Amino acid sequence: MKGVEVAVRFGVLGAIAVWRGGVPVDVGHARQRWVLGALIADAEGVVPADVLVDRVWGADAPGRGREALYGYVSRLRQVLSGVGVDIVRDQGGYRLKVPAGSVDVHRFRGLAGQARAVCDDERAASLWEEALGLWRGEAYAGVDTPWFNAQRDFLARERLAAQLDLADIRLRLGQHDRVLAELFARAEAHPLDERMAGQLMLALYRGGRSADALAHYQEIRRRLAEELGTDPGAALRQLHQQVLAADPALTTPVPKSAAGTGPESAPVPRQLPAPPPFFVGRDRELASLDRLLESQAERGGTVVISAIGGTGGIGKTWLALRWAHQQQERYPDGQLYADLRGFSPTGEPVPPEAALRMFLDSLGVAPAQIPADLDAQAALYRSLVADRRLLIVLDNARDTAQVLPLLPGSQHCTVLVTSRHQLVGLITTHGGTPLTLDVLTDAEAHELLTRHLGPQRIAYEPEASSSLLKHCAGLPLAISILAARATMNPALTLKALAAELQETTLARLDALDAGEATANLRAVFAASYRALAPQTADVFRQLALALGPDIALPAAASLTALPLPRLRTHLRELQAAHLLQEHTPGRYSFHDLLRAYATELAETLDSDTERSAAVGRILDHYVHTAHTADRLLSPHRYPVSLSPGADGVSPERLTTHRQALEWFTRERATLIAAVEHAALAGSDACAWHLAWTTITFLTRGGRWYDVETVERTALAAATRLGDRSAQAQRHRELAYAYALTGRGLKARSALARALELSTEVNDVLGQAHTHIALGWLHEYQGDQQTAFRHDLNALELFTSLGHRSGRARALNAVGWDHIQLDDHMQAISHCREALALQQELEDERGQAGTWDTLGYAYQQIGDYRNAIDCYRHSLEFNRKLGHRYNEAETLVHLGELTTPCHRCPRRGTGRLATGHRHPHRRRSPRHRTRPDTHHASGPQQVPCMKQTSRRSLPSRGLRLQPLATMVTQP
Repeated sequence: MKGVEVAVRFGVLGAIAVWRGGVPVDVGHARQRWVLGALIADAEGVVPADVLVDRVWGADAPGRGREALYGYVSRLRQVLSGVGVDIVRDQGGYRLKVPAGSVDVHRFRGLAGQARAVCDDERAASLWEEALGLWRGEAYAGVDTPWFNAQRDFLARERLAAQLDLADIRLRLGQHDRVLAELFARAEAHPLDERMAGQLMLALYRGGRSADALAHYQEIRRRLAEELGTDPGAALRQLHQQVLAADPALTTPVPKSAAGTGPESAPVPRQLPAPPPFFVGRDRELASLDRLLESQAERGGTVVISAIGGTGGIGKTWLALRWAHQQQERYPDGQLYADLRGFSPTGEPVPPEAALRMFLDSLGVAPAQIPADLDAQAALYRSLVADRRLLIVLDNARDTAQVLPLLPGSQHCTVLVTSRHQLVGLITTHGGTPLTLDVLTDAEAHELLTRHLGPQRIAYEPEASSSLLKHCAGLPLAISILAARATMNPALTLKALAAELQETTLARLDALDAGEATANLRAVFAASYRALAPQTADVFRQLALALGPDIALPAAASLTALPLPRLRTHLRELQAAHLLQEHTPGRYSFHDLLRAYATELAETLDSDTERSAAVGRILDHYVHTAHTADRLLSPHRYPVSLSPGADGVSPERLTTHRQALEWFTRERATLIAAVEHAALAGSDACAWHLAWTTITFLTRGGRWYDVETVERTALAAATRLGDRSAQAQRHRELAYAYALTGRGLKARSALARALELSTEVNDVLGQAHTHIALGWLHEYQGDQQTAFRHDLNALELFTSLGHRSGRARALNAVGWDHIQLDDHMQAISHCREALALQQELEDERGQAGTWDTLGYAYQQIGDYRNAIDCYRHSLEFNRKLGHRYNEAETLVHLGELTTPCHRCPRRGTGRLATGHRHPHRRRSPRHRTRPDTHHASGPQQVPCMKQTSRRSLPSRGLRLQPLATMVTQP
């Protein structure tokens, strides 16, 4: 049943449904689904036949109800057996053999129990959101029997209780603005509920709307008196008094995690890796660093310690981390750390913009607010750290140019840089202080070996110990590796190990690119390598072929073609020998010198065929896993056709939207490297397939630098293949990246080429998608009429193909165009038609966008109640899908309709009385921006509610569609 747990899901929190791998399973007509729903309610429990008949038919049961039931059960068995689920006869009844965890209602109750049990509000809120995200509508939708109706009412009460508990947590976290709109709607639906009234009053008060909070109290007090003849309870009366007295106890709490980017609200980064466990010596260097820190305080400037320098393996990172951990208390605003990989044996050094992006993410900047330009990113970074006391460790820098954008301008920050180069430019122009490391002294080297092996073993073989240290030449890395070898095999005497080193005839391993050789590292590495079991040695060489700076355990299994249990054994042996590091759970990396050695061995000992097969397996792993993840992020995107993976490839099993996002986040850098690697290796089909699978994730994060990098490589690969449909797709993707980074002419040229290519090969679906993209671009550039023509062309093409999801997107786009052209009733008609299609297809992303468009249409004609209802639907979908940018947009829309305007003559006191056009208000232009595409430089401000030019009106409808779904292939 373990496979069922992963692959098959059952749902009753909405219409009764079954999914396998995220794909709906047709379980028959309505009454047959009702039988399934009655069984799902007692998953793994026995339901007597008479009880089933009563649940499904109630008082209207036919005279031969049991026989009808048998027929339905028999047909359900046939359907469900195809997905590995059984219905068994047991004790006069039936039992659906499926784990409760695969049923949404049981999952909901389990998450609710966890949320109520945890003490941490942030964790509880996350659990409540996950639980409520399982709901797709009212429970058992469309079923009408007494039992189902009772279950529906009971579950509705459970759902409401969960929503109230989540609202309480949000208020405790200071997130009143996040829940205000839903509190309004909930209080209106339950006008006599005092708990809801209290939540709304508190949110209004904390939002600076004391008068509205008091007015709401008077309203519920009047209703209670008129309808129930009672007064508000003690808790609500006390809250009323606190609002009247402006009680400080009602002050907004400081959020535990804020979404802002200012120093007051940003998270405190704690990024330092663990301190070295066997650190010895370096007292003189540590004292020098301490003196530099004191001099910083005296002269009030930023300290840049640029040259903790020396050869690879000499202990630069160990020293930096040891000192950084000792000084943490001096830096209450946190520590930033980046491994710049300046001398990695595979791959290029980390670009400054990538390191800056990582720092900005750590400081709480939303992806949409990060500029595309490197200078703008650096300016934002300096602004964020201006008044903070931060320690910034930049490890393994390649050169001064890589470091400069990462330097803060604040006198409160300290920067520690390590590099194998002297970084003369940093020292001469930025006041850096060089600190060059030498090898350990004989005494320090002896102490390090003693700490590893213990004093008794060293004392027992003093001459052998001296011989080993001579081979290590004072390099801490070499000493640690040899010590690990001796520790792993206590029967191996130090004398035998020293003799083994004497027999090694390999040349020395250069630690510097200039050819400087400072220790017999190849001899040290070779000694440890020869001690490995043969298959573990194979794994050591194969891991050098990993495509990124590190590799996850499942990817390593595909690379080596080994089952996980056996692979873990080999990895533990490599870790014990200090030949491999598990730097985070489940992710492995080499020290760069060891990777260089492993690469040399692979090129020497393994044939070209063996290496190519291993690289082919890891590429297959990433292609197939990324394809699965992309299907979870964008299930209505037309999939590409992939060849089966090679023997030994075991793609990761991802089953949820959250798992897909987390996997892409972990593997982003590796996937980008894999696209380039596949192209260089001549695997052009793999290169553009990888690009196709990653684009949804990259665009949803607004990572336009990555999009352009990937798509340029993929376009070249598709061109070499002569696949013009694939080329058209790549041009479309590049067009969005160009447009959203301020290169409109290049975007228009790319889309023109995409349309030309699609037309040449009669790719009608590709033409439709390109017209959609051209409609977006022309409106983005202010040409509404041309945008409208392209959207109409797209609608006609999608309709002719019978492409329902594309037709729905185009209907939404045309609906938005009608709003811009002041034909609001046509807009509403088109959006309603789009919604009907999207609901039938269960296209949640599409529904989120169309609800928002529809809400805006209602807002324009003054139907504010319907507008609020539409925006609320859009908000629910965006939250469920994790589209934070669009969630914020919709909250702004709701705020415009529910917040009194004190500068307008028609401000009123009621919520809806203020939903008029405010000529002085400004809001960000969306220009048909989709949730998966954000303005690279963040939102801009333009007038939007009372305009003379339609081109400046905000445009949401079409652009609330996933970018990836707009560029799919036939």
